[in-house]
Amino acid sequence: MTQQTFNVDVCVIGAGAAGLSVAAGAAQLGLSVVLFEAGEMGGDCLNTGCVPSKSLIAASKIAHNMRHAAEFGLKNVKPVVDWNKVRNHVDGVIATIAPIDSQERFESLGCSVVREHANFISPHVLESPSARVKARRFVIATGARAAIPPITGLHETPFLTNETVFTQDSLPHSLIVLGGGAVGVELGQAFARLGTLVTIVEAANIMGPQDPEAVQAVRTSLQADGIKLLEGAKAVIVTGDTDQVSVTLEDGRVLEAQRLLVAVGRTARVENLGLEKAKVVYSKKGVETDQHLRSISNPRVWAVGDVAGKEQLTHAAGFQASVFIRNALFKAPAKAQVSHMPAVAYCEPELARIGLTEIEAYQQFKRDVMVTKAEFSDNDRAQTERTTTGFCKLVIGKGGKILGATIVGEGAGEAIQLVGMVMANNQKVGALTNLISPYPTRSEIVKRAAGAYFTPRLFSEKTRKLIRFLKNFG
Repeated sequence: MTQQTFNVDVCVIGAGAAGLSVAAGAAQLGLSVVLFEAGEMGGDCLNTGCVPSKSLIAASKIAHNMRHAAEFGLKNVKPVVDWNKVRNHVDGVIATIAPIDSQERFESLGCSVVREHANFISPHVLESPSARVKARRFVIATGARAAIPPITGLHETPFLTNETVFTQDSLPHSLIVLGGGAVGVELGQAFARLGTLVTIVEAANIMGPQDPEAVQAVRTSLQADGIKLLEGAKAVIVTGDTDQVSVTLEDGRVLEAQRLLVAVGRTARVENLGLEKAKVVYSKKGVETDQHLRSISNPRVWAVGDVAGKEQLTHAAGFQASVFIRNALFKAPAKAQVSHMPAVAYCEPELARIGLTEIEAYQQFKRDVMVTKAEFSDNDRAQTERTTTGFCKLVIGKGGKILGATIVGEGAGEAIQLVGMVMANNQKVGALTNLISPYPTRSEIVKRAAGAYFTPRLFSEKTRKLIRFLKNFG
């Protein structure tokens, strides 16, 4: 095969959320761009991650609501799940979004798209079977894949990951999920609501280092859905075949189910890229970069998205792409780490978090922390929808600076953005109280939590004395 030679401004490896954002931005700024992708355009988020999982969650929520319609004066109905049609729904959503990430679109933007695996052959040359590229800047955006733990027998036993769970021929009647993080909890709950008997096995606590009170709200909901939660439980042996799997725990308990889903985290895709030849330092966490996402060992090379070893979130990938654009192209210093990066687990109730948790803030700032809270049970919109579980908790530092927030409840991922806007613009808690929220909305809870910060001084005896004095003047 004859190789085509390119000499371009930017060469991007990986057409997931981060790589596509870099390629689109650079091309629209008039730079020459080569984009490599051996798999599906759109990467993990579109094909095996965010989009299919949230589509499955949407279907499972309808099933859940059918079972609980009596709260609204309707008849409870046991849903009949047609797994093939659920899959069609998931595939249809992917197909609708796919053109935005397609090869055709990026070629129309001016990118040269090469649908092959590429690897470095030197610090400044990358090649694939049909292309050889020299570039002023290389951007590694190869993402991450499901981490596979070193459990005895796992590699000899059929198991699912987020990359394969959506392609099953039938809905499993039972499922063991290894891992109680966001992915394990989201998918476990979705399958449980569709009728699968689900057991989640987590070596520590579900949802990791989130606010314990918020986690408890999620835990209660999972148990109400019939999910068996085994926290502080470690799997040590896995056996089985395509009909049944068996998981032995460290304490000797044996679990059995039709299918096994491994969701214990993500590991960066750094293998088979020739990074040693590129003189790029990396580890299992990803490419080692400075605070601007530039390789610490090869100044031509940058890393964005999951492979950069920072937050493994689609919106973080998009943000990191903008960091690259600002640093590499506009020469404007921008840092990849920010205090206002939100994260949301799309279980029910949703759990959204930004900045520091209450525990983290007290550990870091000691007494200079105030925590305010508003409950969804006091929110009128939540009452009308009969979804009153959860709360908004603001963590506020000296002078009214917002250090973080946790929101758990219906629509938490939407409401957390109000806090993110204030933090991103270096505003204080008072900015949230200045909002005029339409009534009734669930996001009013953020304003109420912010208002609680001022309640003690607003209704203090000192304020009352002032009012008594002022009323004498008319």
